[in-house]
Amino acid sequence: MSETARPTNHNDVILRSIGRLATTVATYPPPTLKSSYEREVLAWRAGRIARLTGPQGWLALVGLFWLEEGDNAVGSDPAGRVILPPAKSPSRIGTIRMGAAGATFEAEPGSGVSHRGNRVATIDLRDDVEGNPTVLEVGSLRFNLIRRYGRLAVRVRDTESPTRRSFRGIDSYPIDRAWRFEATFDPYRPPRTSAVPTVLGIDETYDTPGAATFEVGGGTHRLDAFLEPGETDLFIVFGDLTNGSETYGGGRYLYARPPDERGIVVLDFNKA
Repeated sequence: MSETARPTNHNDVILRSIGRLATTVATYPPPTLKSSYEREVLAWRAGRIARLTGPQGWLALVGLFWLEEGDNAVGSDPAGRVILPPAKSPSRIGTIRMGAAGATFEAEPGSGVSHRGNRVATIDLRDDVEGNPTVLEVGSLRFNLIRRYGRLAVRVRDTESPTRRSFRGIDSYPIDRAWRFEATFDPYRPPRTSAVPTVLGIDETYDTPGAATFEVGGGTHRLDAFLEPGETDLFIVFGDLTNGSETYGGGRYLYARPPDERGIVVLDFNKA
């Protein structure tokens, strides 16, 4: 899912009858490992933190700026279109020009902007639709085009972001294998689509190939599964009684592998 597209709502069927996934928050990681399953979950959590704290992770994000047709000034000048941190950039390092043929970046002389280690003067910019955007660098800053809702924006990251340095991890619930379910995947024929609200107030449309059904607490629960663009893993949005108190108020999120040959999807809420 895109960075601006974490839904603020979720499936009509909410797992309130499940109750809390756990009642206490444990410090991550626990002091001892008791099983290979615990090691699997801890490895998943470590990978999540590594992605968050990496130079391309969310904690390096310092800006998102929507572009307009024509010239878009890039630099620390607050009157510009793409505004970089003043301590990291001169008032202007270049211009992104948007036209019918696409977007190009023209660097200011002596700006020091580079691409893959080579200084640039003028360069065509690819966005992230195909997963390989043109990333420009100046000092510790990295910026590239993203395409959302038919519009282009510039995402800016700082490899020296204070948020990366100050991050102290994520509180996690105790690992409990009882919250790992083999759910039956019921495909929608034909496949459906779902409009999901985003934090920008714009709905995103996701393919909804089916729903995962499982039993717990004496009841049957059914969760729609989304497919993000270009992905094969299922994206599950759910709610429980921790939302807004111990967890994010908009919902909780889980990825699952596609159904196996038996039509089974593994939902492991320890990896929510």
